[in-house]
Amino acid sequence: MAETSLSNPTTSGTLSGERADLLAQLAEARHFLRFTTREMSDEQLAAHPTPSELCLGGLVKHVTSCERGWTDFIREGKGKGTAMKDFDDMTEEDFARRADDFQMQPGDTLAGILAAYDEVAARTDELIATVPDLDATRELPAAPWNQETRWSFRRVLLHIIAETTQHAGHADIIREAIDGAKTMG
Repeated sequence: MAETSLSNPTTSGTLSGERADLLAQLAEARHFLRFTTREMSDEQLAAHPTPSELCLGGLVKHVTSCERGWTDFIREGKGKGTAMKDFDDMTEEDFARRADDFQMQPGDTLAGILAAYDEVAARTDELIATVPDLDATRELPAAPWNQETRWSFRRVLLHIIAETTQHAGHADIIREAIDGAKTMG
């Protein structure tokens, strides 16, 4: 399957039905998140114009990390050597790394952040296009907030879509606070 068909499954003719619909929804959410960063300087990406600690660059980094972690979960499951550890197995370094995902770090640039996001997006699209069964499940890591014990691959993808959409909305608010630009409207 060609990479171009994976990045835009709705027009490629390669995928149809549920997978095409899910990937099209994820592509739309990614587009709005990326579009919010248009014509921004690296300094603007690091700005905190609201009472929140969130910044545009950190939001894109966080969404990239989440998408990578959840697709690795589909590939590998949970465990100490994976991105998805039980909450009690998390180290101070794990928590610090997650906190760093929300911030621009020295050396972070818009180009670098978006390139990493594009790489993760391509991997996700390929995985969803080729995974044999969206009904297959994996055991979730133990965490105080997890009421369920297993998620299907479909549920993981729906979570990635929700996460991306939610943070695209946060990004829109932050962008408007920086320079008045809006993603829509």
